[in-house]
Amino acid sequence: MKTGRFICAFAAVLMLTCFYLEAQEFPDRVWHKASPEEAKAWQNPKAQAFQEYLIDSTKITGLMIVHKGKVVFEYGDLEELSYIASCRKSVLSILYGQYVEDGTIRLNKTIKELGIDDVEGILPIEQNATVQDIISARSGVYHPEGYPGGMQEYAPKRGSVKPGSYWLYSNWDFNVAGYIFEKETGRNIYDEVERQLANPLHMQDWDRSMQQKEGNTSISKYLAYPMWFSTRDMARLGLLMLNKGKWKDVQVISESWVDEMLKSRTSHEELNRNVPVFQGTGINYGYGYMWWLWQAVDDPRFEGAYSAKGAMGQNITVYPAIETVLAFKTKAIYGRRNSSSVRLKVAQKAAEIFDSTIK
Repeated sequence: MKTGRFICAFAAVLMLTCFYLEAQEFPDRVWHKASPEEAKAWQNPKAQAFQEYLIDSTKITGLMIVHKGKVVFEYGDLEELSYIASCRKSVLSILYGQYVEDGTIRLNKTIKELGIDDVEGILPIEQNATVQDIISARSGVYHPEGYPGGMQEYAPKRGSVKPGSYWLYSNWDFNVAGYIFEKETGRNIYDEVERQLANPLHMQDWDRSMQQKEGNTSISKYLAYPMWFSTRDMARLGLLMLNKGKWKDVQVISESWVDEMLKSRTSHEELNRNVPVFQGTGINYGYGYMWWLWQAVDDPRFEGAYSAKGAMGQNITVYPAIETVLAFKTKAIYGRRNSSSVRLKVAQKAAEIFDSTIK
């Protein structure tokens, strides 16, 4: 009897999910704002308190909340193109999809097979790291980064960790992931952003001329691939992910690859153990393929949520349970930043506005 009730409940959830995906809308060249009727669940005192929090307690320069494909909240300058920091890594993960699936990129290929070496050399044990290890932040290679932004202050001693066995957020991995992508596909990352994402999603502000690689090649010869996006175009990426890679009637990224990116490769327990800075933050992050996964959440609004996160205050968070996308950024040129706790609070407070009791 209990089994029957479970099957019925599961079927109901599945039908509801399918209905929601069918009910999703998409922007054309410009975003559509939700009508007052469509935005009822977002019109409450928490929305006003959130607006005041953004003004009084953050340095965010642009923020957008999208529900069922329509804008329900916006703040600041949504058009300006600025540096999205480590959100670039999640974008690269999306680009990998079609080339992994057609066999151009082999995830089980080792860096030794790829001929990867570096300024100070790669240790024999490190040469066994695979492409999959690298895009999971589990390479075990702790070579210095030529472009700062990792967490190598928490790294074990070089050569002490078997590739694949230990998670550490290292920009060496992520920069090498960019190199591998270009080496194996013969294509430029920025050209692929334009082809795979900017054009099919009809991004309003994408500018190919602003995108340029950077890095100190005297430390590591593998360059980073900084990206410049507007807030409203970041939200398009989030909406694409929410809809399992589908944009209107076109499957831009395969649904199976979206699932692969969001599959937990590192639990929040291991992540918190390896990088203590996350302990006590109120968020339990796991890690997939260059996406942060919200795990062990109590509030059902955050069930299955995931984020692209960047320094200073760059963020795309997708909340599948409430069909919502959050995008926010802080313009780097101002030299101002939001603390980690503020960034987490923004992602929490945004979803908490939604009142599921209002239909």
